[in-house]
Amino acid sequence: MIKTKDIEPITALLDTLAGELKSLNLWQTSQPSIVELSSSAPFCCDTLTFEQWLQFIFIPKITTMINQQQTLPTNISITPMAEEAFKHLSVNAKPLFDVIQKIDKTLTEQGK
Repeated sequence: MIKTKDIEPITALLDTLAGELKSLNLWQTSQPSIVELSSSAPFCCDTLTFEQWLQFIFIPKITTMINQQQTLPTNISITPMAEEAFKHLSVNAKPLFDVIQKIDKTLTEQGK
């Protein structure tokens, strides 16, 4: 069972991630198709953009795992993909990178 004190930082980081995606106009109002969401490729890279994967796969999956008191992943590294996917951003994306790094670190440290 996940302790409340352990999930609060993760929940806050997921909320911050959603906020950063919205502030950079990377948040979408329409959901991708079931086929696009069902890709077995890492990060659904063959059917979704990385920001779509974060919004429609990563955030909901981690949130569901928290709500169902499931064990969260502890060996995670999404920062390199974020750096590659968002290198084109001309606006200040540092807060977005920072929150993704914090998610990586928080989930990894939880497993120790």
